[in-house]
Amino acid sequence: MTVTDTLFERALVEESTKKSGLIWVEAPGRPARPLWHVWHEGAACVVGDGPGEQPLTGLADGGDAVVTVRSKDKGGRLVTWEARVTQLAAGSPEWDAAVGELKGKRLNARDGEAVPERWARECRVLRLEPGGTVRPLPDSSLAAPPLPTPATTRRPVPAALPRLLRKKKRGRR
Repeated sequence: MTVTDTLFERALVEESTKKSGLIWVEAPGRPARPLWHVWHEGAACVVGDGPGEQPLTGLADGGDAVVTVRSKDKGGRLVTWEARVTQLAAGSPEWDAAVGELKGKRLNARDGEAVPERWARECRVLRLEPGGTVRPLPDSSLAAPPLPTPATTRRPVPAALPRLLRKKKRGRR
């Protein structure tokens, strides 16, 4: 691999990860999970494992992960890269800088401006730094059934629903 190829791969990883609001992170022995993130100082930073935050199951300080970046507009796979996981110590300058960026991107935080204090007490902030190679795109879709979750609400349609919907349409005329 030439220097140009390496620079191209680094630029591809950085630009695609910056522009995507969601990455899929696979820890060793775990299925890939979607995580919101920010790109900060050459790495994807994520926060989680606290009440009301995203789970960071299987991601350990000093461990490895595989990050897949999707297109923001179409949702298709753009690039898959290997990352080195580092947990940032709460209160450190690196943690403060990363949390400053994450706080700006956190939607619907229940505690508003106090979110950094809660993250310091209850959550982990991880840095996923590109460290390996960019993996080739797969030949197949790699589609898999969704993971089991208690959030499933799919139930049979109530028998009266079609009649209720027809009544509402008639009333609009």
